[in-house]
Amino acid sequence: MSRIGKNPIEVPAGVTVTVAEGNAVTVKGPKGELNRSLNSDMKIEQEGTVITITRPSESKEHRTNHGTTRALLANMVTGVSTGFERKLELNGVGYRAQLQGKKLVLNVGLSHPVEFTPEDGVEVEVPANNIIIVKGISKERVGALASSIRAVRPPEPYKGKGIRYEGEYVRRKEGKTGK
Repeated sequence: MSRIGKNPIEVPAGVTVTVAEGNAVTVKGPKGELNRSLNSDMKIEQEGTVITITRPSESKEHRTNHGTTRALLANMVTGVSTGFERKLELNGVGYRAQLQGKKLVLNVGLSHPVEFTPEDGVEVEVPANNIIIVKGISKERVGALASSIRAVRPPEPYKGKGIRYEGEYVRRKEGKTGK
């Protein structure tokens, strides 16, 4: 049995989960609403504030999709109740971020500033000029935007300059030694 798939999902107060035909799931909560079509083979049962997901057979396909289906539904419930956030740090001389309206503008040592416009349901905050916070109710969208921001200038191993996730460890290398 899947270790993740067999865990029940606790639905907090103020969150409603609706399962339609073909496992089209709608989750509504204080932060917003998320819709997703989950694997139609899995059986989603709701009893009060507990949701359980069971698989129809022990085939490899059903075993692989069991935990994934449960994790997607649990992330939807968490997103509409508390939300997700990802923090990024800019390290480097002259590296800075700023908001212009809703647009994020990065100056990270390139010949031009890089601009990001977040899609609906995702917010970007810049509390300091070297910290970026990406917030939203969809874990997938928050992670994708944070990943694309980091990809502009990933941290390099010699001086550690670049954009990194908060708490990310960058393995450092020793530079050349002069003779």
